[in-house]
Amino acid sequence: MTSHDTPHDVAQLTSQQRIKAIIGASSGNLVEWFDFYIYSFCALYFSHAFFPSGNPTTQLLQTAGIFAAGFLMRPVGGWLFGRIADKYGRRQSMMISVLMMCGGSLMIAVLPTYETIGAFAPFLLLVARLFQGLSVGGEYGTSATYMSEVSESGRRGFFASFQYVTLIGGQLLALLVLVVLQQLLTLEELRAWGWRIPFVFGALAALVSLNLRKSLTETTTASERKDKDAGSLRGLLKHKRAFITVLGFTAGGSLVFYTFTTYMQKYLVNTAGMDTKTASAVMTCALLVYMILQPVFGALSDRIGRRTSMLFFGGLATLCVLPIMHALKDITSPYAAFGLIIIALAIISFYTSISGLIKAEMFPVEVRALGVGLSYAVANAMFGGSAEYVALQFKAWHVEEYFYWYVTVMCLISFIVAIRMPDPSRSGLLK
Repeated sequence: MTSHDTPHDVAQLTSQQRIKAIIGASSGNLVEWFDFYIYSFCALYFSHAFFPSGNPTTQLLQTAGIFAAGFLMRPVGGWLFGRIADKYGRRQSMMISVLMMCGGSLMIAVLPTYETIGAFAPFLLLVARLFQGLSVGGEYGTSATYMSEVSESGRRGFFASFQYVTLIGGQLLALLVLVVLQQLLTLEELRAWGWRIPFVFGALAALVSLNLRKSLTETTTASERKDKDAGSLRGLLKHKRAFITVLGFTAGGSLVFYTFTTYMQKYLVNTAGMDTKTASAVMTCALLVYMILQPVFGALSDRIGRRTSMLFFGGLATLCVLPIMHALKDITSPYAAFGLIIIALAIISFYTSISGLIKAEMFPVEVRALGVGLSYAVANAMFGGSAEYVALQFKAWHVEEYFYWYVTVMCLISFIVAIRMPDPSRSGLLK
């Protein structure tokens, strides 16, 4: 047994070693989300390459449909990698997931277009996205669990918030790469071949992360991994209330998160009529601020309690989503758009900064990765991944406002779940 497989080391880790472990775990998270999001941000440039010519909204709708299909694989990934993490160790699971993401990105980078191979082009694009969806579905639960377990007691909110720092960092890096390409290449070059560059970059970054993850300290013991309930759905069913609670607040949390991050760029272009480059710049700045907010809100949860943070999120989101979306619809100033998006993202930070931790605190060690990963992936696939598709569909039906109400109702459900939830930072199972 190598040194990074001995779990009793975790209790003796210094703050510096814990930070190193957080960096190792979150590096893969950064790469996974970069690869997953670059698809969404580059869609404006490659949707024509995989779908026959037609209305730009229809092409975007088809591309968004494949984006949503990637989310449908997440519950399978959440179950598969959660099981691997609980039965064979967190480190093992995280290494496999980042390797799979590398394969999916490389596949998209070299895919022939519709013009070359006809209907096989969108089919192969779908296959690559399903592969990536499986990988991301497994990544979230395992890395959230690992980062929660390796964090210092009393500062768990702060440390665990770095999962979303790297998750948003992945989005931000995807946007930054796109902004750089927009400066260096013409629109024709971007549409012809330039969109492939970020996918190659993502595949290479995944190999760097794989190397970092090899040296991680394992947080579970051999006896915990051999428990008869380890990684099993039977074991998870013993914690139904925790599972349903996580489903409840993740549904609203992931929907509002994707609305104000991935979909927002298209909303500014497609609905507010903003220039594509301006919308990209607004979102780049907004995501940078949002990323910085995560440790602040994570540390705040260590002071006020996880449940209080969730109540603030649910209550404020329910009240503010509708007016903010309405105001953004007719916005002309990029500065005003930036301000409104920051208000929304600050509210969402009450949830995202502790998203992984609050779930990890609800499940015992033998089914923790499975519980966190599967519950998150199911809610995320149903509500988060479909956000863009549902929004564009309502727009196509000329009833865009229905989408704002849909997000508001889901945030209200998150609020009700938070009211009924015991505070996991006091009664949680993460020791």
